[in-house]
Amino acid sequence: MKLLPWGTRQKLSNEEFFNRKIELSNIKNQLYSTVESNPPEMLLTGVRGVGKTVFLNKIKADLTDEGYLVILIDFSTAEAYQRKKLSVKGIIQHYYDELVTQATEKNIYNIQNRIKKYFTTHNFKVKDYKTIERIPLPIIGSEDDLRHLTKFVLNLPQKIYEDNPDKIKGVIVIIDEFQIIKEMDDYLDSFLWVFRGHIQNHNNVAYMLSGSMSLNDPFIQDVAGQKGVFGGRMLTHYLYPFNKETTKTYLREKAPQYIFTEESFDRFYKCTKGVPYYINTLANHLPQNITLTPEDVIETFDNNLFSMIKSLIAIWINLSNMEKDIIIALIEQPLQRKDIANKLNVESGTLSKYLTKLIQLDLISNNQGTYSIHEDMLKRWLKMEYEDKKVYPYRF
Repeated sequence: MKLLPWGTRQKLSNEEFFNRKIELSNIKNQLYSTVESNPPEMLLTGVRGVGKTVFLNKIKADLTDEGYLVILIDFSTAEAYQRKKLSVKGIIQHYYDELVTQATEKNIYNIQNRIKKYFTTHNFKVKDYKTIERIPLPIIGSEDDLRHLTKFVLNLPQKIYEDNPDKIKGVIVIIDEFQIIKEMDDYLDSFLWVFRGHIQNHNNVAYMLSGSMSLNDPFIQDVAGQKGVFGGRMLTHYLYPFNKETTKTYLREKAPQYIFTEESFDRFYKCTKGVPYYINTLANHLPQNITLTPEDVIETFDNNLFSMIKSLIAIWINLSNMEKDIIIALIEQPLQRKDIANKLNVESGTLSKYLTKLIQLDLISNNQGTYSIHEDMLKRWLKMEYEDKKVYPYRF
């Protein structure tokens, strides 16, 4: 029997795409207002592995077929981010590169000549130009040039529409992994306000920001809250994991080779928490065409846990020792802040920034002052590492 799509797949066929019909319909209906010069600004969030990128690629494919120019930009692939040197300049140059590349791929008329003309007539004192696939890319020489480039790049989607109203119904810009701009620290607020200041005047361009964020992440309020940059006007959507019944239906329709009892399915759902990435990965490792027991599920889960949570382990590696200490302190049971401080032999007040970061990373949660580990898979892996090596993996 055919395996389920692996979690690393970012594009699925129509046959493989499952369940998100209501969310897809709601978001597409809101985006359709772009053709009426009334484009929405939207925020789509969800936990790691819930299928946001697959969902966004589905939106892009559908609306491209319906006559829109859809630009999907993944901020996490920016060179500046990959080199751990994230900056406004790095983000703007990545935005520009992706925007122009994807517009060119759709044969948008004469965009290269328009860009060259803009650089020539707006007194850019750039160091030089480089050309990638016929696209002129300016090498910035000063902060003043960066401000000019930022203005040009952020207004370019609207200019693209104005040059091509007979070819496209509108432009939809989707920015995935938008949450990484939190790493710009002192520049974050100013970048958000500059971004909002330019795009709010675009009458034919819709914007959708997306990222791996829990509902508890303060960044959501910074962007979309009543007192956020977008003043509460941003339409927000949260992509939830599959519920128990949806997970059961999905496996029955797409993977009937896995035969569960009620008990073994309960264990499967507890392991995966309805997150599609975990559902597909764990299912693909299960024995086929036999009646599965809870023990079969647990054994398969433990044997393949490392491969299932590589992204979590990457986050773990980059935590500070204090942040790791806090998570380890919570392995056995949830604790209040004072109890965590006592366990770590530190002052309670010193924990604030570490607890805030761990909550933002969706690794722990705070329920009325009691902290607990949110990622059960991370907790399980840490326990297994300790049982095997008698020490927690501070260095991995």
